[in-house]
Amino acid sequence: MADEHAENSGAAVDLGSAGTRVKKGIVTSLKGINEIESEIASLVRNAVSDALKVTGAEAKETLVVTSDIMKGAIAATEEVGTGLTFSTKNIAKGIIMGVNDAGGDIITAASQLAHGAVKGASDIGSDTAIVGRRAVDGVIEAAKEIGVNAEELAKISIGGAVSAASAISNTAVTAMKEMLVGIVGGVKEVLGAALPETPKDER
Repeated sequence: MADEHAENSGAAVDLGSAGTRVKKGIVTSLKGINEIESEIASLVRNAVSDALKVTGAEAKETLVVTSDIMKGAIAATEEVGTGLTFSTKNIAKGIIMGVNDAGGDIITAASQLAHGAVKGASDIGSDTAIVGRRAVDGVIEAAKEIGVNAEELAKISIGGAVSAASAISNTAVTAMKEMLVGIVGGVKEVLGAALPETPKDER
């Protein structure tokens, strides 16, 4: 497990141009640029939009770019040594707004960004439940700004967060459930359906 963790969280992260751009920008922001939150959201939004304008905004390309952006963001916070729980909301917000700017699939983006944020948090030892909550908060904020159904998009992102948590442990899913219940209507049903049953031999 230690070797796997080292491999996942090591410096040699395979990033595309968009992820590298976000990594460099967030490292700079987290070291002291004023108005960090708006800087990060704007940086991510522009990086996503620019990347999708080059690659195309189909669902597959949206998935690839969203994943790359999250990898870059996580690599940046790991390099600085802090900041993932703080910056996740703005990263998520920027992704949704950038995908929307490019006419991409915001549903795919909402699910993938939450999944990637939680998995990345686990890989570097950050609090997966808090990161998941911040990702959903960012999706909701972006949805309200671009004028789409925030509740429905939040449910999609919650599903992505819970899916990632379920690959970690039952404990991670339970913590995620406690953190996310009550955000939007219908979340209890979403979480209840995703929560795995505890094995009989697990205490």
